[in-house]
Amino acid sequence: MPRPKHKRSVIHPPVMEGFKPFGVPLKDLEPVILLYEEYESIRLCDYEGLTQQEAADSMEVSRPTLTRIYEKARKAVAKAFVEGKALIIEGGDFRSDFNWYRCNDCLKLNISKTKKQTCNYCHSRSLRLLNQVMEKHDEQ
Repeated sequence: MPRPKHKRSVIHPPVMEGFKPFGVPLKDLEPVILLYEEYESIRLCDYEGLTQQEAADSMEVSRPTLTRIYEKARKAVAKAFVEGKALIIEGGDFRSDFNWYRCNDCLKLNISKTKKQTCNYCHSRSLRLLNQVMEKHDEQ
């Protein structure tokens, strides 16, 4: 039986839930899924400029695992760009110390250590939980 996968630590959720080609309705586009941990690998390596070892340490995975996640992420982004597909950021096998909410009214991202009922920006009660908070010691 294979060893259980270690959940990747994702510190910062994406500001947006995805991207699409300019001028094409989303309903007419085939999606390419970018997992949250794949997004995090691109954010750490390309945006933050960390080495793969530093990014792996941040995500609490080995450097070879980070490399596999990063390569898969780059292929997903390239496929969306080259083939004109929507890039949707969702899902994956990760954990975070925060709750991530998207306001259904103003569409802003709300991050909180505790459960939220209202949006920080427009005070709407229409929040959607984007992740499930996992306990740091959930593997024991």
